[in-house]
Amino acid sequence: MGDTPQRSAHAGTGGTPVATSHEGPAGASARVAERPGNPGRPDGGLGGGALPRARAFGAERAFRGLTLAAGTTVLVVIAAIAIFLVAKAVPALRANTESFWTFEGWFPNDNPPQFGIGALAFGTVLSSLLALLMAVPVALGIALYLSHYAPRRLGNALGFLIDLLAAVPSVVFGLWGRDYFAQPVADLSAWLNRYFGWIPIFGDGPYGNSILLGSVVLAIMVLPIITSLSREVFRQTPTANEEAALALGATRWEMIRTAVLPYGRPGVIAAVMLGLGRALGETIALALTLGSTYAISFNILASGGNSIAANIANRFAEANDTGRGALIASGLVLFAITLIVNITARAIIYRRREFTESAA
Repeated sequence: MGDTPQRSAHAGTGGTPVATSHEGPAGASARVAERPGNPGRPDGGLGGGALPRARAFGAERAFRGLTLAAGTTVLVVIAAIAIFLVAKAVPALRANTESFWTFEGWFPNDNPPQFGIGALAFGTVLSSLLALLMAVPVALGIALYLSHYAPRRLGNALGFLIDLLAAVPSVVFGLWGRDYFAQPVADLSAWLNRYFGWIPIFGDGPYGNSILLGSVVLAIMVLPIITSLSREVFRQTPTANEEAALALGATRWEMIRTAVLPYGRPGVIAAVMLGLGRALGETIALALTLGSTYAISFNILASGGNSIAANIANRFAEANDTGRGALIASGLVLFAITLIVNITARAIIYRRREFTESAA
């Protein structure tokens, strides 16, 4: 009767195409995927096919490139700071005739120059640790009170007042500590020596601008930072965790100890390390409250003490070329200390997060 004509794959609009062979020219499936009526296709098709091509340039790719550029810029800036410090410090370190790490004097303007970082690094670390020892318990207590004990209106008002402390310039804290707080700290030092003088850190006077005075001022300066961050972390504790602890019969303190503190521990560690970084780099407040001596001593009551940042502020104006290079070398040491502190903090937080995720 004659051959039945084969229907073309593109013939008709209402029926299903009839495939006459499993073989076809290259690109046939791609043409089918591009047909109108294919679901999931940009043109609204009804069959399966390849995913739509991503646009060559879009908002997501622009944002990704912007964030990559920002992160790279931070690394470049850090590397540039390190290169600058090393380049400026090497000539002075070569001219130094004493051990840079153990010598306790600071005479870079002499001929030959003699200077060392030992006493300055010791004073920097000691004053910062003492400041954290005094500030952290108070800051955590205030943060817990504001987040879980105080009425919301009172908590918000007190939190705002504490945040205002962070806006006070450091020179104001330094002047206040030197002119109005020095005498009370001297009286406290005499009392500590009278009753606890058998402890090496509470030695004899004379009392005045000392490590203790500088540490107290530093503690007040880092208090709002640690308090604000810890308060926000404690507020992020899941309500279900708190209610579950209370439902099991826990008191409010037991609920805080078992639900709030473990959840907020990484954030508290980050807040403490941020406060430590602020204390390590503080300049003017310590320059006004320390005694500017170059000696390694654990006696925190006697007049004396010094730090890297305070020494740079006090000695930069009178320094010659070698002296400026020596100060920059000390700044390089402070730069390294702050990097080590931040890297350690990140490692602690990462290990804590990894432990929490594995336990979950």
